[in-house]
Amino acid sequence: MTQEPLDSDGLPGHDYFLDAVNHIDDAVENNTIAAGAAKGLIYSVIETLGTMVGDPDLPAHIRSGYEGTLELARELQAKLKG
Repeated sequence: MTQEPLDSDGLPGHDYFLDAVNHIDDAVENNTIAAGAAKGLIYSVIETLGTMVGDPDLPAHIRSGYEGTLELARELQAKLKG
């Protein structure tokens, strides 16, 4: 499947953020990333998604995808803390 860089609203699709979260999770599982780096990256993803979800002009169909990805990112963040 080829991903489009931006969706019809001009925003990155939630797949890009989901891929990032999954990539960080895989790197943590395989010990190919330092824990501090993983924490910093996932923090950045969470902050970015949180800002996007908080945008009142964000279309609902995009918001739901971002919210799901944000939840997965928060779960990974909790796993990294524990």
